[in-house]
Amino acid sequence: MQALNDFLSTISGFVWGPFLLIPLLLGTGLYMTIRLSGLQVRMLGRGLRHGLLDRDDDGGEGDISNYQALTTALAATVGVGNIVGVATAISLGGPGALFWVWVTGVIGMVSKYSEAFLGVRFRTTDSAGEQSGGPQYYLQRGIKGPVGKVLAFLFALFAIIASFGIGNLTQANAVSAGMHDTFGVDPWVSGVVMFIAVGAVLLGGIQSIGRITAAFVPMMIIIYVVGGLIVLGLMVDQIPAAFQLIFTDAFTGTAATGGFAGSTLMLAVQYGVARGIFSNESGMGSAAIAAAAAKTSHPVRQGLVSMTQTFIDTIIVVTITGLVIVTSGVWDAGSDTAGTMTAAAFSTVLPGQYGGTIVSISIVFFAFSTILAWSYYGERCVESLFGRRGSLPYRMIFTIMVFVGATTELEVAWTFADLANGLMALPNLIGILILSGLIARETKAYLSFDPKLTASAEEVRRFLEKQGTDWR
Repeated sequence: MQALNDFLSTISGFVWGPFLLIPLLLGTGLYMTIRLSGLQVRMLGRGLRHGLLDRDDDGGEGDISNYQALTTALAATVGVGNIVGVATAISLGGPGALFWVWVTGVIGMVSKYSEAFLGVRFRTTDSAGEQSGGPQYYLQRGIKGPVGKVLAFLFALFAIIASFGIGNLTQANAVSAGMHDTFGVDPWVSGVVMFIAVGAVLLGGIQSIGRITAAFVPMMIIIYVVGGLIVLGLMVDQIPAAFQLIFTDAFTGTAATGGFAGSTLMLAVQYGVARGIFSNESGMGSAAIAAAAAKTSHPVRQGLVSMTQTFIDTIIVVTITGLVIVTSGVWDAGSDTAGTMTAAAFSTVLPGQYGGTIVSISIVFFAFSTILAWSYYGERCVESLFGRRGSLPYRMIFTIMVFVGATTELEVAWTFADLANGLMALPNLIGILILSGLIARETKAYLSFDPKLTASAEEVRRFLEKQGTDWR
């Protein structure tokens, strides 16, 4: 296993290195930011209102509400990456890595908009009458010829692999470890419970997943955020120094101290970007699969709603985790402690076992919801390659792997997850660049017509007729 881990680490280091994914990811985000005139800043407030307050896009076609699509995407992204992933980035790249997580988040918002827009724009109806979309469809339907087909195939293949890494093994293992460390629950008990729970939810498909995530995703985020704000409130005098350390080390690297081995600027960027993507999945294309199922009257509307998911995940939840770790002073304990670093940070301020309990419960909720959402992502990619007949076998294997992840020590799973994430992002980012003209043109046209996102479904229909665009 160690030899396999070393091999995967070598490949992952190249994929996430300075000559491939990092420049492609940041470059695509910057390019789309320019083409869309800073859309993630201009339209953030309206996107939040449309997703969280309006919730339903009256008259829109789809399987779930835009709010359920948002919470499903949040379920996939607000997971172990927000707690353990951020700690890993800081423990390996230093406090400066948090700055690059933020950069990835801000730039990633426009990437998330672009892929969600395309997911709805090129979605199709499957044999069961459900909406299917995502990079595995829009790469092929939007980019004509063999290039689009190859990119779509590669995305679907890598996404299926990733669903067992980022969306299953690492999440299930985090749940069982947290339950064992905090409450003394044997891992096989956690594995059996998750096996039954995941299997039961998957039987209901996207409607069942949407109802579950809409019910408890807001609750789990609020519990964790409130706990983190209490910790930061009790250490408020340390926050200015923490920000100074984060911004300084982001451009200079971090000297060795305590158990921290030291890091260079490149390590801060590499781990910040990699863990930022692990957390918010912007540029990976996964959230476009959930967006495609949403009831919406126009792709721009759902794109803006999906964009807010990256803001909530990274700018709010990840920031709280990172600041708690840096202000508490536990960040330099060494990479071996990354798995328990966030719990230790909470426990430095909160009395008794409250800190560890809050983190452990949050990991359980975050990870379980991520498993549910990624099961849907993987299943849709299986369908794009093998049709509906592949759904049941995939669900069965996916559910079994939940038990495996909960009961097996899988050091290699984290390396595997990072690599699969990167391989997923490559064809998707290339596709966004190729389709950037269409995204910019149709986005500008729609926002000129409906800048406040208040047009009725009938008004949108007449607009589409006038434009000569029948995206359905």
